[in-house]
This record gives sequence, C-alpha cells and structure tokens, in this order.
Amino acid sequence: MDVLITGSNGVVGSALAERLGDEYDLTLLDVEDGEYTDVVADARDYDAIRSHFERQDAVVHLALTPGTGGPDDRSLGWSSAQADNLEGIHNVTEAAVDAGLDSLVFASSNHAVGMVEVRNGPEVYHNDPGGPGAEDVRADHEEPHRPDSRYGLTKCYGEDLGRLAAEANDIRFYALRIGSVRAPEYDHPYGDAEAGVEAGRWERGSDAYAEQVARMKGLWQSRRDCARLVACCLDDETVEWDHFYGVSANDRRWLDDLAHARETVGYEPRDNGEDWDGPPA
Repeated sequence: MDVLITGSNGVVGSALAERLGDEYDLTLLDVEDGEYTDVVADARDYDAIRSHFERQDAVVHLALTPGTGGPDDRSLGWSSAQADNLEGIHNVTEAAVDAGLDSLVFASSNHAVGMVEVRNGPEVYHNDPGGPGAEDVRADHEEPHRPDSRYGLTKCYGEDLGRLAAEANDIRFYALRIGSVRAPEYDHPYGDAEAGVEAGRWERGSDAYAEQVARMKGLWQSRRDCARLVACCLDDETVEWDHFYGVSANDRRWLDDLAHARETVGYEPRDNGEDWDGPPA
C-alpha cells in the first residue's frame, strides 16, 4: 500500500515513519526538510501538494500550522494561523478526493472533546472504575464535539469535513482523537512531569509533578500504540467514516472507546500507564 504522510517530521509523524516503513510504501511530506522528509511542500499550498497524491492509496494528515493558539487558549478570537490550518485541512481533503484515494486518516485531537477534561479535572485524572469514591468519567465514541479551545475547534472542523468527504464521495475517513503522544525520550506516562522538571517548572515529587503523572496515565498513547492504530485504519476496508480515541490501554483513561476501536478496526493497544511506577532509570 502506498501511503502519503503530511507533517512527517513531527512527533506523531516520526513515530509512523519509524514503525510503518516495513509495512507500507511511505511518502513523507513536510514543510521543512528533515530526517523524515521525502517531499518538501506546504499543505497550505494546494498546487504544491496535489501531484504528490497521485498513485497513493491513502493519506495520513498530521501537518499543523504553528501558532494555532494551543489547547489552553480559550479566547474566542481568530488568528491568521488558524485560518491557514483550516486551509491545510481543506487542501489535503480535496486532494485526497480528487486523486481518488481509498482512505484519509486525520490527526484529530482529544481537544475536540476536551471540555470533558476541563469540566471534570483534576478529579478525572484519578479515574478508578469500581473503586471507592471513583469519579469514573468516560467519553465514549458517541461523545459529541465539545472543543475546549480554538485549537480543538479546528479539529472538529477537520472531522466534519472528513465526514462530508466520505458521505459525498468514495473515500473512507478515520479521525483519530489523539491523546498524548510524545517524543522518544518522553514516551512514557512520566514524560510531561520529567520535562517540567528539566524546564524548572516544578520539582520531582511535588504536587504539580504528581498531577502531570496522573493526567498522562489516563491520556498517554505510546508511540508504538499510535502507529498500530494508524495501521489498523489503513488496513480497514469496512468503515465509511468514524473516529477513534488515540490512547493506550490505560486503566484510568477517560477517553474510552477501546471496545469500539477493537471491534471496528482491530486496535489492540499494548501499553498501559499503570504499568509504570516511575520514569525510566
């Protein structure tokens, strides 16, 4: 299978490039040259990317325009960067349809339903189904859009545009509401906490450190589980359009559609945040 990946030098893109190259014939596209770049092109420029969709079977769209506000910016103002990002999403979707690709996998985000976390945090970080005093907050695959930011809103747009493309054209669409995938050195549920220590934001063992660990033990998706979920979507031939949460098999996850993902595309995550009781030595 021939697969085009946009944003290939990013955190998720590199995870796919490292793990899926033996299974698929990958074309790696990024706005800048780098270790995981075959083609330098900007998703905001339709003419620059269109030819690279020829002879592809699928595209995985990861490219994100910098400056889109981030998941913690809940102001209602709009920016040119966000408009550019929507243009990139539109261009990739249009090119995939125009080139007759079989499928489009879109990197959505947990922030498309992020208000679940905002309204229930930090208690949601300690989900313990069946345990004493458990909050047990869960958002399954039927959770409606609940963006927590303008960043999340752009992901909702991408999901809805992909559904439109699938229902109006002969292309399968998969939106992945990715939790927290990190670079290799932080690919564990203590990654964000350890990064904060290195940046001087808190000390190891502090309450702030512990809260970051608790959050990641629910939201983490290991790099290998992320690549496996994408592969499951690429190999599927049954879905018209659907969305799945990009998380590992974390006991305290609040984004919970693993049964749906397993039954629909065969996703079986291998990692669980509870298997870790500290950062790597």
